[in-house]
Amino acid sequence: MAEEKATLQDLKELTKDAAAPVVADAVVDTAGDETVRTPKVDEFGRSYATGKRKDAVARVWVKPGSGKITVNGRDQLQYFARPTLRLIVNQPFEVAGRKDQYDVVATVTGGGLSGQAGAVKHGISQALQLAEPDLRGVLKQAGFLTRDSRVVERKKYGKRKARRSFQFSKR
Repeated sequence: MAEEKATLQDLKELTKDAAAPVVADAVVDTAGDETVRTPKVDEFGRSYATGKRKDAVARVWVKPGSGKITVNGRDQLQYFARPTLRLIVNQPFEVAGRKDQYDVVATVTGGGLSGQAGAVKHGISQALQLAEPDLRGVLKQAGFLTRDSRVVERKKYGKRKARRSFQFSKR
């Protein structure tokens, strides 16, 4: 019984020690709301991000360069033949004021060309803000960092499509 009391005393002393505040070596400034962001680049100077739109998923690498955009091993002029799609892909650079300053290599899967262009745009925006954290506010205000989560609605049973009913026949 005496041994049990001794161990209980030891536990009480341990809990008192654990309740004492721990002082860390690093000083954290919590007064400023602004957090300091550091660029995230790999050993090759590239920033990586994933962009998504509808069913399309784009893996995007951005590095400083001459402004060449390569999608699935082809130039953007070949891959996105329509000018509107190329306009969508280049929007993040226009808004950020970084036209012809970054090379982009992207691989896209799924969806159609419009969804793929939106996915590449989302990926470029994410990678740009990782490469240059100061651009986050500009890209966020333009709405490029938010994933457009609209997807095709699934077909329901008893319907011809997602909401369309079968044609009514009176006779």
